[in-house]
Amino acid sequence: MSILLLILVALAFTLSCPRPVEAHDPSAWGGLFRSRDHGARWLPLNEGRFIGGVLALAISPTDSHHLLLATDSGLLRSRNGGRDWLPEAPAVLLGSVFAATFYADGVRSLASTSQGLFRTDDGLTWRRTPLPTEALPARAIATGAEGRVYVAGANGLWQSDDSGLSWIAPGDGLPDGPVGALLVAAPSKDLLWVVAGGRLWRRTEKAGPWTPSDQGMPEGRVEMVAFGPDGSATLWAIAADQLYRSDDRGQRWSVVGRPLPEADTAVRGISVSPGQSAIVLTTHRGLYRSADGGGTWELQEGMLPIHLEASPLVRDPSDPATLYAGFAVTPYDELWRRATQGTTMLGRLDAMSLAGSAAFLAVIGIVATAALRRLGRYYGKPTPRATSSSAEQAR
Repeated sequence: MSILLLILVALAFTLSCPRPVEAHDPSAWGGLFRSRDHGARWLPLNEGRFIGGVLALAISPTDSHHLLLATDSGLLRSRNGGRDWLPEAPAVLLGSVFAATFYADGVRSLASTSQGLFRTDDGLTWRRTPLPTEALPARAIATGAEGRVYVAGANGLWQSDDSGLSWIAPGDGLPDGPVGALLVAAPSKDLLWVVAGGRLWRRTEKAGPWTPSDQGMPEGRVEMVAFGPDGSATLWAIAADQLYRSDDRGQRWSVVGRPLPEADTAVRGISVSPGQSAIVLTTHRGLYRSADGGGTWELQEGMLPIHLEASPLVRDPSDPATLYAGFAVTPYDELWRRATQGTTMLGRLDAMSLAGSAAFLAVIGIVATAALRRLGRYYGKPTPRATSSSAEQAR
């Protein structure tokens, strides 16, 4: 029995010993982080709440403190800029939420799960929209004028002209497969860009054809496209580890700065400061930042997770210097694969893994029970009381 006690003491000592850690434990969790100076410094926004992975963030166009956070375990809502979060419709929005967006009124919203696309008109009640199952899960959602909605789905682009009541697939000319990025220009809501099949495509009319829009970039290597801080006048893109810029809405592209320091870096988000000197990229290696217009790149650490993947990168519409970045413990490609194939973490566990976990828990339970019983017998023995005779002898 003494051996069992030694095991428990050693385990308690190991858990209680202080370990040298960074300001943020890089291997513990993902989550949402915010920067007020375009990526120079970051602070966590979901302290006290475990989030395995952030998949998307939506900011209300009428209130920059009103946020919708799509995570691998549901949708969260904050009305005070991320200081507090509450689960949103947990009985309806089940599992991972892959995309979310607000309408222009800042109240109506859309969110995508692997089970469907859901909408709320009052910010309280969510209902499913009839999006075809082949479009699920939606990687990106964008709203346009006159009730128009665009969905970048697992199999092509989908469009609704009646706020999601009916859908068409305006993808004639686009390659088959998922659409990885979606931009809707303002003020013309009929000007679209999408990334599909490794190329950037552009549509200038509501029912017009799709044409390639990646002249000057390596064909088949485009990963991401984003607006500059001045709206749709300038576009930025990543192709083959190199940053590109277009000043004519994607008709021609020019190289910006130097390539990323590591080859084959998957870039998922781009943000450029108004002066175009500070550039932030979210990648599968973490978050890169350049303070000299792309001349040099540094992988950011400090308060950010280390060795975790980053994906959503969102600029505050009311303050271009404020950025939000999301990280995930599970690789994003794995999250997408599970959603497309309809699997979950529990579905990936085999019988041997479950049996091993159960056996481990059983051993821990037996050891703890035996130790508690021994301690109970030891400390539970009554203390002998002094009798009157013994007291007299003591005198």
